[in-house]
Amino acid sequence: MSKIKQAVDVTGEASTEPSPDHYDRLQELKAFDESKSGVKGLADAGISKVPRIFLRPADELASDYPIFGTHLKIPVIDFGTRRSSVVDGIRRAAESLGFFQVVNHGVPTGALEEMLRAAGGFHELPREVKMRFYSRELERRVKFGSNFDLYQSRYANWRDTLFCVMGPDPLDPQELPEICRN
Repeated sequence: MSKIKQAVDVTGEASTEPSPDHYDRLQELKAFDESKSGVKGLADAGISKVPRIFLRPADELASDYPIFGTHLKIPVIDFGTRRSSVVDGIRRAAESLGFFQVVNHGVPTGALEEMLRAAGGFHELPREVKMRFYSRELERRVKFGSNFDLYQSRYANWRDTLFCVMGPDPLDPQELPEICRN
């Protein structure tokens, strides 16, 4: 893990901002990717500051989110209403905002809570266990990763994801991490 820490934290202790000629973004991306540890792996390694591959200038970040400072209302789609209302609500939400909240979907609260516990439990597993699921391969139906577009985007996202393709064919539960099978 110290290799990750050294390769990602290229600035050293003496300088707060590396000079452009000393920063090798590709090397930093590769070190992060090859660690197969994700963002939590960086945090667990004890990094003292967020690696440069994740940093975005505040003005650039703000320009990506022009709704900042407005009163945004997330659409709520009630599956307990008439089908035409549900379809119309989904269409409007998808066209205007791109996401929505679903209520009265019939999934028991206990099942949702257990799913969240299992996903959180996966991210708490030892690095060696999670590494078996780390992949950039599109064909894999169960994979762990941090950024699907790590080498294409200008900035990496500070997140880890356990991704499971559940259709069109049912997923074999044995493909899932053990903690997520029930």
